[in-house]
Amino acid sequence: MIITWCGHSCFKIQNKVGPDGVTITTDPFDKTVGLKVPNFESDIVTVSHDHADHNNVASLRGEPFVIDSAGEYDVKGVAVRGVASYHDTKEGKDRGNNIIYRITVDDINVVHLGDLGHELDNKQLEVLEGTDILLIPVGGKYTLEAKKAVEAVSQIEPRIVIPMHYKTKGNKIDIEGVEKFVKELGIKPSEEEKLKITKKDLPVEDMELVILSV
Repeated sequence: MIITWCGHSCFKIQNKVGPDGVTITTDPFDKTVGLKVPNFESDIVTVSHDHADHNNVASLRGEPFVIDSAGEYDVKGVAVRGVASYHDTKEGKDRGNNIIYRITVDDINVVHLGDLGHELDNKQLEVLEGTDILLIPVGGKYTLEAKKAVEAVSQIEPRIVIPMHYKTKGNKIDIEGVEKFVKELGIKPSEEEKLKITKKDLPVEDMELVILSV
């Protein structure tokens, strides 16, 4: 599996590179974010909620299968489970609904929390059990802030944590950087251009924190 961060909450997840591979894209953003808009061929797109910095499916090439609601999906050998949640702490009254996605590729479970804004309940955690790689928003203001994000990590207990939805160079969204989250989590991060990993490479003992470049 190869995970590339396109910035904000958008990731390109591939089982392999080349015409035989399957590409999944999460939360493609539009030009308002200030970063280079994702513009590559994709087979599957997940959209956590209907905001312009997360739902720019039109920018992607090809004819991707779009998943934008809770439920179970099986597309090109990729299993996707969408779990209903909220964008805030008031059951969506401030910012609406949010979908968490559990994406299984090559027997690796990747969970994308979208713009989660609240503590997870037991029903949600049941679906997220066995998470290998967690993609979690950490920039606060519109999503979990650093301390709450660390609490979510403790609830989910993934093997690898990859933060997203935080301030980076060029990003115009008013959110915080990743530094507070790294400090709160207390794990020394490894910095990678992209994450290439197989099931047998996943850490067994200690959780790892990976910061991807954008």
